[in-house]
Amino acid sequence: MSLSPEPLPSPRISPEISPEIAARGRRRRAIIGLFFALLAFETGLFLVIFPWLDNWEFNYFQGITPALENLWDDPYFRGAVTGLGFVNLYIACLQIYYLIRRPRRS
Repeated sequence: MSLSPEPLPSPRISPEISPEIAARGRRRRAIIGLFFALLAFETGLFLVIFPWLDNWEFNYFQGITPALENLWDDPYFRGAVTGLGFVNLYIACLQIYYLIRRPRRS
């Protein structure tokens, strides 16, 4: 009886994947990436534009406490929200760039 652990049996996985399954996986990843880029772009555009509209002042969160009301009207807070919007737009552009520049396999 040895104190060293016995090696676990390795699972037997076929190294060959059919080209149809591989192509389907690549298409699925591309579609998910495209939807993610679209979501990030829409969120970023909303966060860039909405803080500077008149509707910004009429919302539920502003009326919770008077301290939040002062914060909500602060231009620096609006600028921070706009900055987050620009970060989302940057992420969306990077995602589109990587979707376009991904090397194609034959």
